[in-house]
Amino acid sequence: MAKVGGSRWSLNRLVALVTGGTYGIGHAIVEELCELGAKVYTCSRNESILNECLKKWTDKGLQVKGCVCDVSSKEQRVQLMEKVSLEFDGKLNILINNVGTNIWKPTTEYTGEDYALMMATNLESSFHLSQLAHPLLKSSGAGSIVFLSSVAGLVHLSGTSIYGATKGAMNQLTRNLACEWAKDGIRVNGVAPWFINTPLVEQVLGDKEFLEGVISRTPLKRPGEVEEVSSTVAYLCLPAASYVTGQVIAVDGGFTVYGFQQPGY
Repeated sequence: MAKVGGSRWSLNRLVALVTGGTYGIGHAIVEELCELGAKVYTCSRNESILNECLKKWTDKGLQVKGCVCDVSSKEQRVQLMEKVSLEFDGKLNILINNVGTNIWKPTTEYTGEDYALMMATNLESSFHLSQLAHPLLKSSGAGSIVFLSSVAGLVHLSGTSIYGATKGAMNQLTRNLACEWAKDGIRVNGVAPWFINTPLVEQVLGDKEFLEGVISRTPLKRPGEVEEVSSTVAYLCLPAASYVTGQVIAVDGGFTVYGFQQPGY
């Protein structure tokens, strides 16, 4: 693989789309990619928050543009990719499928609306955006897709039967596209976080008993930080990772490999 931009550890002159880049992990990914030299396009459902973020990024000297988009809408996904294609002259090096949602419930309490919402937001949007991005990624000559999955797609987590199903399907989609699109110069990987300190989980991690449960099942004995996820995502986009494809990397403090522990060990 050519060292696009001149360095194996740089994203200089590369262009990226990050969905849901105004909050939490997505926000950190936008800044991480920009700091490595990429130009980034992002989207949000909230216009005021988007404009606020765009101004802050401009003030920091980061090259970010964006638009309002609800990625659960097929029509808006098509419009988003048209804007990205126009902005980047029909080419795209990096697609980060970051947007996702969860509704915590016992399985017997889920409604058809709950199921449809999570499938559309988590799985259908990522699948369709990848389809739409394919010609742009292929044209770039060095394409990379990263899916933001979850440990819920790897192991059982209570209250996540639908969410976990969407992420498990996303993990297999990662493997399938990695094989199918390798001939087009497109690498495809996934990142699967455990509990990360973001506004979305601030309330549950604020529950002392819940937090203690998380820590007790995590070898590193703490939740993760958004920068620990964004740095992994960025690595997968770098020319330095040119032989890495079809992988789902857990960023989980060891959670998914932590078995029964005897007291004192």
